[in-house]
Amino acid sequence: MGLQRDLFAPEGQAAALPVPGMLLIEDAIGAAEERALEVRIDAAPLAPFRFGQWRGKRLTANYGSAYDYRRGRVTEAPPLPEWIDSLRARLAPLADRDPHDFGQALLIRYDPGAGIGWHRDRPQYGEVLGLSLSAPAVLRLRRRTEQGFERRSVDLPPRSLYLLSGEARALWEHSIAPMAATRRSVTLRTLR
Repeated sequence: MGLQRDLFAPEGQAAALPVPGMLLIEDAIGAAEERALEVRIDAAPLAPFRFGQWRGKRLTANYGSAYDYRRGRVTEAPPLPEWIDSLRARLAPLADRDPHDFGQALLIRYDPGAGIGWHRDRPQYGEVLGLSLSAPAVLRLRRRTEQGFERRSVDLPPRSLYLLSGEARALWEHSIAPMAATRRSVTLRTLR
């Protein structure tokens, strides 16, 4: 299971995209597991994302650690449930990573109309491993240049796993436009 595409492969290789440090693995899990994860995410204590006084449309739940945007620091969160621990044990090796390096988990449900604006994950976090579920999405990437912004897009089919590391993590911002259908994701992050 899992068609792996290196998005920074040499020029001329099919489906390669020039964003060094990003890896995409299609069909990282099966359809039955996707449905089971959707149920688990929907049963989690999801709450609207908060950024200071602002409340986002996407619903989130943090495990292992969370980020307090008002205080600008990582804070404690409930420990990873067994099902997330088991999931990271299977997903991280697909990206050639040690599961135990990923100490933070974020569950997100994007109901219709919800997206996520341009951002880079907080510097307290390192690599980002994301499992995209329920609906196809486009991960938009951009980085500032002297001429403006250089932009790229990566299709995220349901059940795909992506890794943001190196340049993709440090130099590029990412976002997902508001969705027409419900999308869910499990994001695992390393702590610096």
